[in-house]
Amino acid sequence: MAALNGAVENGQPDRKVPPLPRPLRGLEVKYTKIFINNEWHESTSGKKFPTYNPSTLEKICDIEEGDKPDVDNAVEAAKAAFQRGSPWRQMDALSRGRLLHKLADLLERDRVILATLETMDTGKPFLQAYFIDLEGCIKTLRYYAGWADKIQGRTIPVDDNFVCFTRHEPMGVCGAITPWNFPLLMLVWKMAPALCCGNTLVIKPAEQAPLTSLYIGSLVKEVGFPPGVVNIVPGYGPTAGAAISTHHSIDKIAFTGSTKVGKLIKEAASKSNLKRVTLELGGKNPCIVCADADLDLAVECAHQGVFFNQGQCCTAASRVFVEEQIYPEFVKRSVEYAKKRLVGDPFDARTEQGPQIDQNQFDKILELIESGKKEGAKLECGGLAIEDRGLFIKPTVFSEVTDNMRIAKEEIFGPVQPIMKFKSIEEVIRRANSTEYGLTAAVFTKNLDRALTLASALQSGTVWINCYNALYAQAPFGGFKMSGNGRELGEYALAEYTEVKTVTIKLSQKSP
Repeated sequence: MAALNGAVENGQPDRKVPPLPRPLRGLEVKYTKIFINNEWHESTSGKKFPTYNPSTLEKICDIEEGDKPDVDNAVEAAKAAFQRGSPWRQMDALSRGRLLHKLADLLERDRVILATLETMDTGKPFLQAYFIDLEGCIKTLRYYAGWADKIQGRTIPVDDNFVCFTRHEPMGVCGAITPWNFPLLMLVWKMAPALCCGNTLVIKPAEQAPLTSLYIGSLVKEVGFPPGVVNIVPGYGPTAGAAISTHHSIDKIAFTGSTKVGKLIKEAASKSNLKRVTLELGGKNPCIVCADADLDLAVECAHQGVFFNQGQCCTAASRVFVEEQIYPEFVKRSVEYAKKRLVGDPFDARTEQGPQIDQNQFDKILELIESGKKEGAKLECGGLAIEDRGLFIKPTVFSEVTDNMRIAKEEIFGPVQPIMKFKSIEEVIRRANSTEYGLTAAVFTKNLDRALTLASALQSGTVWINCYNALYAQAPFGGFKMSGNGRELGEYALAEYTEVKTVTIKLSQKSP
């Protein structure tokens, strides 16, 4: 009898754990074309590009390669869908919310399919895709579905014979350029608030991992979003991505990716029509472990913080500062964790770490590992590729790392943990902030005063205390400094997808 239906056996609740979901090995890819106006199209140029399985290095399929003419077509469809009097603009806010709820329903229905596609395309472990990425997508859609009919302006007191109020209106056509490390999750982070507010979308998924984004197109049509509300143009950054960044009819752009590309997008946006820009960029995130911390918790969180998703996270705990009294023990336990981490087939339920996304990323990580060795860091474990497989790298731990080393300054985006030593709170604050980035930070201590002092002093958009990667749809996320502009998630994201209009009315007579 199933535990899920509340059944009992012999007067006792059924405590059986439901079986783990299983991937659909050999899954056929159905959606490889450009999605415009709720229809599938071939590219104007006739070009296609391949997407590969990083676990096997085998080609999965060919994808239609969008370029400027295809982006132009998508933008025209999005503009038409946003026009006054269109079905989308006439739709009441509650109905927009219902569509987002229905989309979440379909993600739940097709959760195994989407997690399988994500694993095929990115190499991330299937269970992580299923329980973390898809769970985050569903919760984000439902969160913003609930906001759709609650976006309100204010009444402002002015002179007696005037009425003044504000309206929060959708911006128009929004461009979204998404990354390859969390292709579906980062798409939903942009898509859900944009649609909640009544905008239309032109999406350019990462060329390394476009499969789940294209599958979403089929669900958008099935749910019943009007044609043109969501358009998806796969292609390359310098062509399709640049066309979105420079397009005069796109009113806002949201990008997740590298700081280098983020700068190019902001420059392009400023030269076109001063479109609004939200950027979630790189990080070199400090993880501070004080001597009084729960050491077991700190070691485990720092380990997961840097090795999760093959280390390919903008939030990665890539600078671990440990107070000198506990430094040797912390390093010892971190090495034990890294050596036990299971690397292999991402479809295997036991696997904790899959391959890197592609050859370029693989080579970059190994080059930075070599720089750590040459610059005097102590290699505690790993440091090599797994030779008999694809793009797999052994979990790597460095101790005796100093601030001037490349592995302490550059975003590695791979399974490499640099561990550094500190003596005082003042010192670690200064060192933690001595970076161009400011995305996340973490603090491990049992002292509340120390925790709050560090949380206040650290120049980061998010500070976790005695936890790591605690992300919620309700909580805003974004960076300081070169880690980006604006915020995603939470109520704060609504401001990134609306314009505030002030309406002032003069009354016919003054109030008595």
